[in-house]
Amino acid sequence: MILDDFNLKGKVAIVTGASTGLGQGMAYGLAEAGADIVGVDYVEMDETKKHIESLGRKFLGLKENLMSIEPVNRIVESAVKTFGKLDILVNNAGIIRREDAINFSEKDWDDTMNINVKTTFFLSQAAAKQFLKQGSGGKIVSVASLLSFQGGIRVPSYTASKSGVMGITRLMANEWAKHNINCNAIAPGYMATNNTAPLRADAERSKAILDRIPAGKWGDPKDLQGVVVFLASAASNYVNGYTIAVDGGWLAR
Repeated sequence: MILDDFNLKGKVAIVTGASTGLGQGMAYGLAEAGADIVGVDYVEMDETKKHIESLGRKFLGLKENLMSIEPVNRIVESAVKTFGKLDILVNNAGIIRREDAINFSEKDWDDTMNINVKTTFFLSQAAAKQFLKQGSGGKIVSVASLLSFQGGIRVPSYTASKSGVMGITRLMANEWAKHNINCNAIAPGYMATNNTAPLRADAERSKAILDRIPAGKWGDPKDLQGVVVFLASAASNYVNGYTIAVDGGWLAR
């Protein structure tokens, strides 16, 4: 039956940036579908842990700073040591820095590029090596952005990094699909998260955004749950290198 293909029972998923927002929402969705979760963040994830365990799933919290690739191998090794294997990686952790392009600093460029695209690639590489070792295939889902498709304003490094996420998703799919490793991405639209708090607090800017969204509302982390479960499950076994927008119709406007 088709619904069986969406079942993640017995699967192990790493989700970065799992303490709040989109990462937390996707971790909940994967757990509800049956997966045990390895959450990674630079802060404690008590709320995430409590909810996932209330679902009858197991949770391993790893407090790591993904601004560098130093913890990458340790994260995968910890997941395998605890659960015996790895099936799914969700690259969600990221930051945004806002400033006019004319004044943008090298630090704001480097910090954003490091966590948003460099760590995403090397954590994907580490996961893929584990998938190859297991001989089991696997699923890699990265979080891109509407700015993977558009230029945006006042976020040069974020635009560059999220364009990079879409690009390396295609590259990884080209090389790893033959090993039954599916690499895809999700491009969230304007979601009600910490990253968008300044935009939502600006009444004029918020109205301009909402006026363009056909759905007429900000998205919610729950809106990503169905898509991430699909991309993490057997239901997407022939989907490779694609970036799915979850944006209330923004890109269609």
